[in-house]
Amino acid sequence: MSESSELSDFRESASAWLSENFPASLAGKSVGMEGESVAALGDDLTAWRQRLAEQGWGAPTWPREYGGAGLSHPQVKVLNQEMEKVGAFNPIPMMAGMGVTMVGPTVLEYGTEDQKLKHLPGIASGEIRWCLGLSEPNAGSDLASLSTKAEDNGDQFVLNGQKVWTSGADISQWCGALVRTDSKAKKRDGISFVMLPMDQSGVETRPIKLIAGASPFCETYFNNAIAEKSDLLGKLNDGWSVVKRLLQHERQSQTGARGPSGAKPVPLQEMAKKYVGTNADGTLADVDLRVRLASHLMDSKAHGLTIGRITAEARGNVEVSAAASILKNSATHVAQTKSELTMEIMGAQGLGWEGAEFSSEELGSVREWLFGKAMSIYGGSFEVQNNIISKNILGLPETTQKG
Repeated sequence: MSESSELSDFRESASAWLSENFPASLAGKSVGMEGESVAALGDDLTAWRQRLAEQGWGAPTWPREYGGAGLSHPQVKVLNQEMEKVGAFNPIPMMAGMGVTMVGPTVLEYGTEDQKLKHLPGIASGEIRWCLGLSEPNAGSDLASLSTKAEDNGDQFVLNGQKVWTSGADISQWCGALVRTDSKAKKRDGISFVMLPMDQSGVETRPIKLIAGASPFCETYFNNAIAEKSDLLGKLNDGWSVVKRLLQHERQSQTGARGPSGAKPVPLQEMAKKYVGTNADGTLADVDLRVRLASHLMDSKAHGLTIGRITAEARGNVEVSAAASILKNSATHVAQTKSELTMEIMGAQGLGWEGAEFSSEELGSVREWLFGKAMSIYGGSFEVQNNIISKNILGLPETTQKG
């Protein structure tokens, strides 16, 4: 099917803009847990972020008045394709923490006009980083059991309690927190969603180190922390509705349906040939590995095609729904299987933690394998997603405790 003239014109203009504005020194790079640090990429990354922000391409589908570019989803697909051609990447979603993927889309739906103008441009530009205060030591999968309180204090709420697994809390400027505002109501009915600045004496963060080494996770303590009532997102005591939508956005961002990262990974089959060896006809020497590798590649392809089908059925306008739970679990299965196969393929070379005898690729793989164990837990565990699928898609009866 040929591309429309409108998309062709956009492709041409996007390609021209990238050739003029993307720093060649960043080609093939990326930022984040598996890429380089923001500091390591220096001034070129700063300039690139600013150019993307001015173009509105940090959050390209958002309306222009909130820092986006008002692009359609087909246009974003074209943009991603053109960025991939030159090894470019969009660092703003990573630099904004939970802002672009979760907080921003939820503010677009539930926020007042003042809240949108106050918070969205800083997210879309990557200048303001957000974290989320959701899970607590005694409220993980059963998030509605949270006990962090927000007490009415005139024009403000006063927050007291503890959150855990707050990714990037130690480097974020703002936090979206789920708090209890009515202790007498049923547990899902007395919750509100508030937004508060992290730079205040009532907020304390403590990083949590994981087995993979580097970690974005923190414990966060609220000790008479202040949230303005004007930063209440949605209605008072209706935060459960807000957070359910926010978590759908989170799962959508974890489906593998992302833009280009800049860095192009070595295909797993080529890695297998390098480490395991081949027969005279060029096939992998390990027949069993060959079968399992082929199965993984088919699963990965099926996952990608399913994302494409869902997008096509929505006529290019991606809708966030319970189907995100299917894709989140599928993405988890594909990613964790890939890491397991990578470790097996590398053998002893895939188990190194440090030392000159291991390549950077090998050292990165073992950390990716360890960090990837969290995929089936964060954003709602694998089992929680299966419950959502069973109830909201398959129509099976509610079997979990109501409250």
